[in-house]
Amino acid sequence: EVQLVESGGGLVQAGGSLRLSCVASGFTNDDYAIGWFRQAPGKEREFVASISWIDGSTYYADSVKGRFTISKDNPRNTLYLQMNSLKPEDTAVYYCAPTVGVGSTPATNSWGQGTQVTVST
Repeated sequence: EVQLVESGGGLVQAGGSLRLSCVASGFTNDDYAIGWFRQAPGKEREFVASISWIDGSTYYADSVKGRFTISKDNPRNTLYLQMNSLKPEDTAVYYCAPTVGVGSTPATNSWGQGTQVTVST
């Protein structure tokens, strides 16, 4: 069973930075992709970024390109999302989840607790 545990959220002022972490376990092999999604109050969950666990290739939503960086630490089975130049519209609960290839489609219908990111003006 795949398990993903997110952490690192918090309250930050606009223009600030945060780094989210996601510890992954239960994948049966390394040939998978994993990503970050977010859901703001009253809105649909949306894709943020994804990465291949094997070769590190990445894919970003246009709204975060140039500000957010997705990365991984294979020995620690940990996924990261470095978020810089944060904007109030980045406020959301952030989730990590396996993706269908290095793309924007989640490969799961089961979501963890997520981690709250709040960006103040």
